[in-house]
Amino acid sequence: MTPAAILIHVPDIEQGLAWYQQAFPNAKTRYLPEFDFTVLDLEGLAIEIVQADEKVGAGKNGIVVYWQVSDLASALAHFQSIGAKLYRGPMDIEHGQAMCQVEDPFGNLIGLRG
Repeated sequence: MTPAAILIHVPDIEQGLAWYQQAFPNAKTRYLPEFDFTVLDLEGLAIEIVQADEKVGAGKNGIVVYWQVSDLASALAHFQSIGAKLYRGPMDIEHGQAMCQVEDPFGNLIGLRG
């Protein structure tokens, strides 16, 4: 199996999409007119910004996707420059790497490893 999509629940889709376009500037924006929905395509992985609701809210609810980055300090600085807050770490892990978590403006966590 291969991951196909990451759904990120936010209280306002327009604001969420704008923020995640900055967070992942290499992602290609794809508009799907038949669904009136915009997807961020990152090398075949769909980042889907969706409406938080009573079933799945925005925020820290247990799952954190970790992104492999070539330079953890630079990636962390990028996310902080667009409003993310350092939530946990950085901490050393195996093979000389480190990892941390940042919190987006909507309360969701993003993991970084590098």
